[in-house]
Amino acid sequence: MSKVANSYWVDERIRAQRVAQRTNSLASVQQISLEILGTRTEVRRRGGIIPSWVVFGMILLATFAVCVTVNMRTRAKVHIAAQQLTTMQTDVEALRNVNSSLKAELQRLQTDPRTIEQAARARLNMVRSNEFVVPVE
Repeated sequence: MSKVANSYWVDERIRAQRVAQRTNSLASVQQISLEILGTRTEVRRRGGIIPSWVVFGMILLATFAVCVTVNMRTRAKVHIAAQQLTTMQTDVEALRNVNSSLKAELQRLQTDPRTIEQAARARLNMVRSNEFVVPVE
């Protein structure tokens, strides 16, 4: 068994040396490629120059690259959407605060006599019947 393995290795080494020897004798490129690759029918029979596992690996790599690209784009869009959500939440909270303060002011204007009097004096320039207005320039 070891002799078979060694003879194969020796045969391949001798074949490689033959190709190197012929390059020194300026053999044509076509003859060299025929000796290395074989004829077209031999190449077709072996399944082409590129092994099938290399093609499979390239397909897997391309699929992985597409998945990574889609994942990165999705993460970016999720990040942008999260930022928009936070800004909208802060805006809604600010509007709720303004709304509650306006409701409280409306409640005071409807029930509290002092607030009603202050609003009438400030907004409508009203005075009581026992007060005198002195214009100052």
